Amino acid sequence: MIIVLRDVTMENRRKRNRSAMNRISRVLPQYPDLRKLLTYINTEIKELLGTESANTILLDETQKEFYFLSTANDDPHTRERIEKARFSVDELLSGQVVKTGIPMIVNDLSKNPDQYQSRDQKIGYTVKNALLVPLRNKDRIIGILAADNKKTGEFDDTDLETLETIAATVALSIENARVSRELKKAYEELKSQNMAKDKMINHLSHELKTPVAILLSSFKILSKRLADLPEKTWQPTLDRIHRNLDRIIGIESEVYDIVENKDVFHPKIFSLILDQCQDEFESLIAEETGEQGVIAKVRQKIEDIFTTRDPIVKNILLNRFVEERINALAPDMTHRDISLTTDLKASPLIQIPAEPLRKTVDGLIRNAVENTPDGGKIEIFVHPKDNGVKFIVQDHGIGLTQEAQKRIFQGFFSTQDTINYSSKKPFDFNAGGKGADLLRMKIFSERYNFTISMTSNRCRHIPENMDACPGSKEDCKKTGGPTCDGMTTVTCFFPFP
Repeated sequence: MIIVLRDVTMENRRKRNRSAMNRISRVLPQYPDLRKLLTYINTEIKELLGTESANTILLDETQKEFYFLSTANDDPHTRERIEKARFSVDELLSGQVVKTGIPMIVNDLSKNPDQYQSRDQKIGYTVKNALLVPLRNKDRIIGILAADNKKTGEFDDTDLETLETIAATVALSIENARVSRELKKAYEELKSQNMAKDKMINHLSHELKTPVAILLSSFKILSKRLADLPEKTWQPTLDRIHRNLDRIIGIESEVYDIVENKDVFHPKIFSLILDQCQDEFESLIAEETGEQGVIAKVRQKIEDIFTTRDPIVKNILLNRFVEERINALAPDMTHRDISLTTDLKASPLIQIPAEPLRKTVDGLIRNAVENTPDGGKIEIFVHPKDNGVKFIVQDHGIGLTQEAQKRIFQGFFSTQDTINYSSKKPFDFNAGGKGADLLRMKIFSERYNFTISMTSNRCRHIPENMDACPGSKEDCKKTGGPTCDGMTTVTCFFPFP
């Protein structure tokens, strides 16, 4: 008879440890709150190692203090007291572990009872033995994972191995929670700032409407009063004023399309005043001007200036729509020497409100003209593609630098160097602009279910934003250097309904 005697104690411990680690790894996603997760892990450690207490201790590097992020203890009152305590680095054994980075097993603390007396008084019990493992985050130690007062026997290397394995998981969880907390904080701050920005921009947008409307009306009156004078003495000035007021109106329109807050207070107030004082206004106006029915005109003017109308989705043949817009814009381009060719193929109907589509088509054509020097070429396409239709505007102009292409849809971004920037008439070469056109189109695309993208090659003759194009292919040839080869292609894809 052969009898084999085997001590299975160590084997059972390792099996139990592996089971605990497997359990911990499975429950990690179930605890989004870090403190609750660490409470669970500390409880597992306390049961695994058979101790009175298990703690996650973090280092406050600013104050040079330890604090207990979470603890598991046999006594609930002691647990509450521990989690409220803070210790200087020298008050705990953890301080030595942080300084050396080496785990520590101390199975008898009775030899120096006075050394950590203040610690025992704060936590409310005497630490007799302890196992301490550093929590590492990349190249630094952020805290300690500790177990103390083993109930039976002493801490050994198997306990140390178990605690070190768990410590790696705890350190990763702490780092993930910290990053998540910082991201959430940054997101909330950004969200708050974005709301404040939208509110401010929307307020300014509507505040612009009233003075601009009054100025336009005033200049109409002024032009009537100046009719008896020679037109050449005052007309250029009024034209210049009108042109710049139109720019302000354009800014307001673009900003409104971007923010799109339809809750406007002005028309409600004005309409209420008109309703309450209609007879008095009509009498006063008739007395002064002799005109009848002015109140109806005033009310209509208020509606035109302030009332926002929800865009109505329409069935549109894109090739015909683009052709109409090209014909409508043609008079504004007559002063430019640009070859504009079209290839507008028939396609099924798309569904989109007409006004944002008009602003998108007009804006892309205008941008192409303004970025193409005289003697250049622009091509406009409408082609059916898969389950939708593409609208493409391609200009053989100056093109964009790589940096400009990254930011072109961000809004209020000028592709020209500041020193070269100037606001000219629409459709002039390098006319400048408000910088919000493409941002508005991007927002339209998200709002009305189409996509917009851009590719561009910068002209080799002017590789940087600060380089100025002479504005004419003929003038460019005279300067020598490489041939003009810039090109920008903007593509809008409208899916069929």
